[in-house]
Amino acid sequence: MNVIGFALASLIGLSLGMLGGGGSILTVPVLVYAMGFAAKPAIALSLPVVGITSLVGAVLHWRLGNVRLRTAVPFGLLAMVGAFLGAKVAVFLSGPTQLVLLSVVMLVAAALMMRPKQSADASSSRSPSPLLIVPVALGVGLMTGLLGIGGGFLVVPALVLLAGVPMRQAVGTSLVVIAMNSASGFLGYLGNVAIDWAFLAGFTAVAVAGMLIGTTLSRRVPQTALRRAFAVFLIATGSFVLYSNRAAFARGGSSTATAAHMPSPR
Repeated sequence: MNVIGFALASLIGLSLGMLGGGGSILTVPVLVYAMGFAAKPAIALSLPVVGITSLVGAVLHWRLGNVRLRTAVPFGLLAMVGAFLGAKVAVFLSGPTQLVLLSVVMLVAAALMMRPKQSADASSSRSPSPLLIVPVALGVGLMTGLLGIGGGFLVVPALVLLAGVPMRQAVGTSLVVIAMNSASGFLGYLGNVAIDWAFLAGFTAVAVAGMLIGTTLSRRVPQTALRRAFAVFLIATGSFVLYSNRAAFARGGSSTATAAHMPSPR
């Protein structure tokens, strides 16, 4: 199972490098169902995995000229506020509740990825819409803290549609935002959840390796077909997570919920 989990870690990095988002939403299901962690530790562990992997990808995209720091910094700071608050609110939710919410977000993300992408030559001179950017950034951060996801599937279209950032630059810029809000969310969990630092280092290293490959391939692989294939995978995974936790969630913590709260067998 661990071999499968580490293989999936590379897929997380690949998708982050190629799409600027999407892969991070798989981190928690991989940690829970392939690596045997309970829900809450998995969510806490996912944040540094996603954050460090995104940071490496952001540096690579920066070298390619695909990062707009003047857009990423204010968006990321707002997201950091939401992520920290989300991590604090998460202590009031059960692990199964968080997994059910995550499965719903996965299905929504898949639906968004199925839609045609905004043209890559979108006007970079479009006037920003701060009244819309603020709640989107806070909302992305809140989801990061609550569910352990980077929110790139929302950040990228927000940067394109609300801030007028061209698609290729939106991918690189989103990675900066994801790294920032993941760091803030992880700080919110420290002290509340035990962290397996040795495992975290190994899993993150594999994800980073996938990110390096994904960033290189992002200029060569047709992204429309890739996004749709990945969306199908998200639908399958999200449906599995929802089905696995439905009965436990309805019973308020028995069955699968009990398993989700059991200590890691590692």
